[in-house]
Amino acid sequence: MITLHNVSKKFRRTVVLDDLSLTLGRGDRVALIGSNGAGKTTLIRCILGQYVHEGAIEVNGLVPRRNRQEILKTIGFVPQIAPPLKMPVAELLRFCAGTTGISVDDIKDIAVRLELDYGELEKRPFVKLSGGQKQKILIAIAIARKPDLVIMDEPTANLDPRARQILFELLSERGDLPVLISSHRLEEVAGLVNRIIELDRGKVVLDDAVEDSGDIAERLPCQVRLARPDAAFARAISDWRFSPSENEIVWKGKVAGADRLRFFGVIARYSGIIDGLEMGKAGRGSDDE
Repeated sequence: MITLHNVSKKFRRTVVLDDLSLTLGRGDRVALIGSNGAGKTTLIRCILGQYVHEGAIEVNGLVPRRNRQEILKTIGFVPQIAPPLKMPVAELLRFCAGTTGISVDDIKDIAVRLELDYGELEKRPFVKLSGGQKQKILIAIAIARKPDLVIMDEPTANLDPRARQILFELLSERGDLPVLISSHRLEEVAGLVNRIIELDRGKVVLDDAVEDSGDIAERLPCQVRLARPDAAFARAISDWRFSPSENEIVWKGKVAGADRLRFFGVIARYSGIIDGLEMGKAGRGSDDE
């Protein structure tokens, strides 16, 4: 679906992409990882036709710089940094619906699923929203288009665990949808993908298949037992919508399967007070189960 052959990109004397060749197929869900400055965002912008570059790129057989409008019709893109749009949210949705051939209700439905209070936000300028609110609107616009490919640049940076879980469910509902997700932390996206590509100084230093994650919308029941109550742990685990026992020793909740590495990273900060951790089999049950 995407082919890159000997692609290089410089900004003045700085080489950002260095003779890079890749092929991304229709069944690929790719994590594009690497430290800040590795070239991830520049690579995405080249694929979207935003930058002139050396070498060749094709998306569905078309050259992005020459066929940008046609290519962008088939891609749902979520940028790392939201554009500073001053228009009200409702006007933004009408504009996007008019240019992509979808309805405003399609976008609103996904935004509401992401637990965005659209009624409270529709008259507010997009630029005045919080980072998480902007991210949810951009995700809703990208997915509502029913694209052939989704490209997301650090898509979960401003999302809480619940919103991340809903994003996983939305992507799971299009299980055949090719996805390219950029992140500087593998644990943020590991459960979403079946292929990992790591960049370092504009070169591919790792390109490896990973075990297919199966149902990325799976929910894993989890119980954490503490040696003693701890206020800092309570604040951290509450973000994951865990509920405590009366004495705040036992905490129960569900973790998105695609988010388990990130969850373990949070829990590891409190290893000194954790007396036990149990994680059960996956399911798609409600939070009340």
